[in-house]
Amino acid sequence: MSAEIKEYLEKGAVVLDVRTVEEWNEGHSEGAKHIVLQTIPNNVDEIKAWNKPVIAVCRSGARSGQATQFLQNHGVDVINGGPWGNVDVLL
Repeated sequence: MSAEIKEYLEKGAVVLDVRTVEEWNEGHSEGAKHIVLQTIPNNVDEIKAWNKPVIAVCRSGARSGQATQFLQNHGVDVINGGPWGNVDVLL
């Protein structure tokens, strides 16, 4: 998993944190974008406009898995980074 995350970071991937506002405020990766999971469908165009690969993260990997699935179905190059700490240690 971390090899894939590293590879995506080297490609200039955007870290997309899909946790709640409360969770985000408790701590997040520097430079990450925050879009709450439930609002992803309304923000697909914004995410596509980044024109970069995406690493979705959350607290455990479940919500980022849902976001990954949805975004892949909409043509976004995205992987599930799992818990945000997985990515944070590599930044």
